[in-house]
Amino acid sequence: MRSDQVKKGISRAPHRALFKAMGYTDEELAGPIIGVANSFNEIIPGHIHLRAITDAVKSGIRAAGGTPVEFGIPGVCDGIAMGHTGMHYSLPSRELIADAVEIMAQAHMFDGLVLIPNCDKIIPGMLMAAGRVNIPTVVVSGGPMLAGELDGEKIDLNTVFEGVGAQAAGKITEEGLKAIEERACPGCGSCAGMFTANTMNCLTEVLGMGLPGNGVIPAVDARRIRLAKAAGRQVMELVKADLRPRDIMTKAAFTNAFTVDMAIGGSTNTILHLPAIAREVGVELDLNRINEISRRTPHLCHLRPGGPHHIQDLDAAGGIPAVMATLAERGLIDSSCRTVTGRTVEENLQGVRVLRPDVIRPLDNPYHQEGGLAILFGSLAPDGAVVKQSAVDPAMMRHEGPARVFDSEEAAIEAILGGRIKPGDVVVIRYEGPKGGPGMREMLSPTSAIAGMGLDREVALLTDGRFSGASRGASIGHISPEAAEGGPVALVKEGDRIKIDIPGYRLDLLVPEEELARRRQEWRPPQPKITTGYLARYSNQVKSANTGAITDAG
Repeated sequence: MRSDQVKKGISRAPHRALFKAMGYTDEELAGPIIGVANSFNEIIPGHIHLRAITDAVKSGIRAAGGTPVEFGIPGVCDGIAMGHTGMHYSLPSRELIADAVEIMAQAHMFDGLVLIPNCDKIIPGMLMAAGRVNIPTVVVSGGPMLAGELDGEKIDLNTVFEGVGAQAAGKITEEGLKAIEERACPGCGSCAGMFTANTMNCLTEVLGMGLPGNGVIPAVDARRIRLAKAAGRQVMELVKADLRPRDIMTKAAFTNAFTVDMAIGGSTNTILHLPAIAREVGVELDLNRINEISRRTPHLCHLRPGGPHHIQDLDAAGGIPAVMATLAERGLIDSSCRTVTGRTVEENLQGVRVLRPDVIRPLDNPYHQEGGLAILFGSLAPDGAVVKQSAVDPAMMRHEGPARVFDSEEAAIEAILGGRIKPGDVVVIRYEGPKGGPGMREMLSPTSAIAGMGLDREVALLTDGRFSGASRGASIGHISPEAAEGGPVALVKEGDRIKIDIPGYRLDLLVPEEELARRRQEWRPPQPKITTGYLARYSNQVKSANTGAITDAG
């Protein structure tokens, strides 16, 4: 066993003494030691209940003859961090999380890992570490939040963000917004909808790193506790079989993940996270390949924020296995991939069927013929930009309009809520990329304000930053190269015409090349916004969004 390096032999008597100081017995030290990464904290609704999930995991490990060793992992709540300085830290925390898991697993020679995330950057950070450390690992999330309800309608966190814009536009009263605030988030779990956290938890299952049900069983459902116990037992089977993350997260598994991502209309942030995870297992992902997958994959599930259904509806419909089984009917899933169940995808899908065809549509009746995400290229985004096309109104799939240019998210929000953005405008928010932000802030506030004011069918929003998985409308992010690196988005001036052609995968700045060359000569890099601490180091190391915003050191 790997853990023998810290517990076996005469020379390890001091090490055993330290274990015994914590109450471990000789019998416990005789078995495999499994690290249990618990990202519990009291600031993320998706993590507030993770002590119960962790206890269930540990009971499963003990039942299978292992010794669980729990350790903590940091996490940022994107919703609470949004719209202020805190959001600069969210994406960079992904690298810290990966490093923290690696440090704990390698310093203490665990035989296996169970990773317990639930929200946004915590999930990909833990998966990056799993690929890097490459010891038997199972991921089990805390599960999604149930939708709230008000006046007989389902609501969620996105309803609150859009309510802010609606109140500013005079469409609802302050009392009406307060009523939404009180009911939108009824309890623990990752925010209800196919936002970033739930998308990544679903794709963890598709990658083969989570047990069936990982993505959609609600946080408050007893099945979630049973799943956690099963994860604890299963990691012991993986240790016995020496089945490791790099055996599971193959190139075919990532293709499966992107395919399901397209079918469920997942968050644009997967275009950051999947390449970063793939890099840790030596798999190269090409953004052009994503468009190929999108073109062949029908959009089968229309979930919030773009559609009417919530994650609990997808659970009732049969969950991610039912989506995969549907896609497999057309040969769109590589069923030979191995998973943490110890079985292949094909074996896992035996007997799986769709229970609600209104939620998971059949292949001959999709919501859209193409997948939920698209990568746009053109003179404004030579290295690519990302849009959640399944959440774009048909009227905005092709659009041309004047640029309204802002060098920060705050300036754009002030203009939007102040009524200075008009139908037809193309709002450009720049210097918010990985390096320029720094940290590539998530921008749910401006997109929600536009939607809440009823402008999402008439106004586009472009940025070298990123959007929340809850964003909808013609919101195009991850523009690469970013403005801080002198990308074309840095050269846009107020009133320039910008052309968006989502079906054609194009994003173009309609300015003559000779004029752009003149502007390029005049452009100077901005002074860094933050010059000390972690963010200064991150800004110096981070690469463009089209790489997955990886760091030189990561």
